[in-house]
Amino acid sequence: MKNVARILAVLIGLMLIVAVVAYAAETAPGTVVLKGAPMGGVKFDHKAHETRAAGKCDTCHHASKPAKALKSPHENCQDCHTTPPVAPVTTKTQAAFHNPAATAGVCIDCHKAENAKGKKAPTKCTECHQKANA
Repeated sequence: MKNVARILAVLIGLMLIVAVVAYAAETAPGTVVLKGAPMGGVKFDHKAHETRAAGKCDTCHHASKPAKALKSPHENCQDCHTTPPVAPVTTKTQAAFHNPAATAGVCIDCHKAENAKGKKAPTKCTECHQKANA
């Protein structure tokens, strides 16, 4: 009887894990286009970036600040970072991704680190920004 209860508990646990993974996979976006940049939109493969970040969503989706609470656990960057920024947020859209010269920032720092590992990540403006994606 104890073995049956253990097996049942393991099966229920596995079903919960499968349900959570399926829900996360279903709600995470595939490819999205980040619009608004003067050089053109950026086609962003969310699944590929999620895989590279080993599922660590907070690599890009940082914790909210006390002055601006999150509406959902993984909001779009542009839900808070707008141009011009709207108080209490002080970081505009571009600065949320990289500095004006695109030499540092969340995106470019990660791309440089990937290239240092021998991967091929874009580091030139037009490799990400495309007028066709506007």
